[in-house]
Amino acid sequence: MKIAVTGASGFVGRHVLRVLADAGDAEVVAVSRQTPGSWMQPGVRHVSIDLAAAPADAFTMLGRPDVLIHLAWSGLPNYQSRHHFETHLSEQYRFLERLMTSGLSTLVCAGTCFEYGMQSGELVESLLPDPRNPYGFAKDALRRELEFLAADIGVKLTWARLFYMYGEGQAAGALYSQFMAAQARGDAEFRMSGGEQLRDYLPAEDVARYLSLLARTASGNGIVNVCSGRPTSVRSLVEGWREALGVPMKLALGHFPYPSYEPMAFWGSNAKLLQLTEAR
Repeated sequence: MKIAVTGASGFVGRHVLRVLADAGDAEVVAVSRQTPGSWMQPGVRHVSIDLAAAPADAFTMLGRPDVLIHLAWSGLPNYQSRHHFETHLSEQYRFLERLMTSGLSTLVCAGTCFEYGMQSGELVESLLPDPRNPYGFAKDALRRELEFLAADIGVKLTWARLFYMYGEGQAAGALYSQFMAAQARGDAEFRMSGGEQLRDYLPAEDVARYLSLLARTASGNGIVNVCSGRPTSVRSLVEGWREALGVPMKLALGHFPYPSYEPMAFWGSNAKLLQLTEAR
């Protein structure tokens, strides 16, 4: 099997490359705008492609892979930028449409829990999406476009809705990265929100493992939540990091307001994810 990974130099992409390389049972192609760096894995071939100016023969350049794990998306973590739908949505669709009409048979594409919008509680895949920020709107629009295209030409599509994640290589502004930087500096306290909001978190390594397993399923699976299935408060998550590292840093709770673009309590149902991946 040949698996190509776009966004390979990004946070999730580099973890996916590591999982695929460690498995050693597939020919892996890393796709990114960047030249290969420390994120590259031994035995992985690199192809440089800019989605904004993707060549007509992109599928051939990638070696005509059996599966594409599509993680590339620009402009994050600015979820409120209109560029997501004004510019990047059309670039994404043109790139994927070109691959799918050129012979790509299986696509695993990353979505986002922001497609659910302000809905609270346990979120199941059958819920109607109601995105409330430009990023979530653009992702949901891309999913709908790809569903029409996949049905027309017979491509197997899995839409992997990613929830919250943390780990090595995450953006500097992410909660995990800020916490790790604070403990590395020896800060006496860590400034954060009140921490009572409930979210669904997975280590990036687990997200990568699930994406790798979904890429190996026999057919397109539609929408699949990639999540833990467990509500976890932000405060308990940070306290867990603090305990694991054994640092005495105090939590300065309530320093930052709660974000206005997401509900106070939501998490994903992972029943479908486990059904699809447990046997593997």
